[in-house]
Amino acid sequence: MNARLLRLVTAGFLTGAAAVASTVVPTAAFAHGDVTPQAVDTTGLDKLGEDWRDANPYRGNPRAIEIGSSAFNQNCARCHGLGAVSGGIAPDLRFLDKGDIGDEWFKERVINGSIRNGVTYMPRFGEALGQEALWAIRSWLETVHEE
Repeated sequence: MNARLLRLVTAGFLTGAAAVASTVVPTAAFAHGDVTPQAVDTTGLDKLGEDWRDANPYRGNPRAIEIGSSAFNQNCARCHGLGAVSGGIAPDLRFLDKGDIGDEWFKERVINGSIRNGVTYMPRFGEALGQEALWAIRSWLETVHEE
């Protein structure tokens, strides 16, 4: 085999290996067992205590919305998409019901996470972030709500 042909075959092999690696590696992102939640500074929000509220106490609160926007980008956007516009990995949270009905689903999911067939689809965030940060995220989500 001449040198030019050998270089082309080698380049083709390496390109193919890189393409295979690029299609295999991202699938690891679906296993969320080792996701480390990013701390959220909730300065300026009323402390809520340990008992979870049934409804969002920060609804419409401008400071909570500001904190929630940042907290969502740090902790939720990797799966639920920037601006809560999902790319298909996780639910598109713009369509989460507003008000107490949506609060009920949100609270259950952030506290308990989601595990199906032994696979973590969403980690538990309740203890890691606390209800102040999570209700702030919920406050922001209502600002991007769509029907």
